[in-house]
Amino acid sequence: MKTFKHLLLALACLTNLLAPAITGAQNQACQKHFVDGKAPSFTRASLQQKTAGLCYDAFAVMHSGVSRTPLWSAERLTRESIAAAKEVRRKDAFHAEEALPPTVRAELSDYARSGYDRGHMSPAADMPTEEAQHQSFSLANIVPQDRENNQRLWSAIEGATRHLANQRGEIFVITGPLFEGERIQRINGRVFVPTHVFKAIYDPAKKEGAAWLAPNAAGDTYEVMSLAELEKRAGINLFPAVPDSVKTQVMPLPEPRLRKR
Repeated sequence: MKTFKHLLLALACLTNLLAPAITGAQNQACQKHFVDGKAPSFTRASLQQKTAGLCYDAFAVMHSGVSRTPLWSAERLTRESIAAAKEVRRKDAFHAEEALPPTVRAELSDYARSGYDRGHMSPAADMPTEEAQHQSFSLANIVPQDRENNQRLWSAIEGATRHLANQRGEIFVITGPLFEGERIQRINGRVFVPTHVFKAIYDPAKKEGAAWLAPNAAGDTYEVMSLAELEKRAGINLFPAVPDSVKTQVMPLPEPRLRKR
C-alpha cells in the first residue's frame, strides 16, 4: 500500500526530476491536486536543480535536493474533505522520505535541537484519512519554521484556508517557502531555512485567487497579494491553467483568527 503512495512521479510539465517517467495512470492520479490537472512550473531556472515530484493521497510536492525542503505543496480542498479531516485524530509521525535518496533529503537529525519547528506545508489538519495524515509528516512536506510563526500566525492562516474551503465548497491551495536574499541560513548545515512562507488560493467556481505571505519569524505580520505578485517573487507559475487576467486581481481572503497571547 505504502509503496504506491510513495512513488516518485515525473510530473509532465516539470523537468530535471530524480526519477524516470512512470506510467500515465499514476501520473493521472496526481493531476487531481492541480487546477485542470496542470502542475506548477518553474519560471526561475535555478530552482529546477535536483528537483523531484512526489504524489501522495491528498497532496503533491515538488522537493528540492538543494534546499532539502519542498518548493511547493499542492492540495485540492473541498467541503467534504475538510469534514472528513475533522474526524481524523492527529498522530505525529515525522519521518524522512524514503522515496528520496539520502544525499538530497532531510533527516530527523537535521531538525534535532535546531530551534525550529518542523512546519508542514500541506497541513496535517487538512488530511481526510489516517494514511494521508501520515504522509503529510514526511520531511519532504516540511520546512524549518519559526516556532511562534508556526504555532500562532501560520496556524491561523491554515485555519482561515479551511474556513474558506468550507465556505466556497472547493479551492485549490499551493503552499511553499521563499528563500530571499544572498545569505540563507541552514540547519545542521544542510536544510535551508525559508525567509518567508506563502499560501496561494484559487477558487475555480468564481475564478479568483490571492495569497498570504508571511515572514518566517515571530510576529503577526503578513501580506495579502495577487497570485501574479507572489509568482514573480517565488519564480514559480503556481497555477499554469489560470489566466493572467485573473492572477493580477486579489480575491478577498478571510482574516486569520489569531489566538490570544
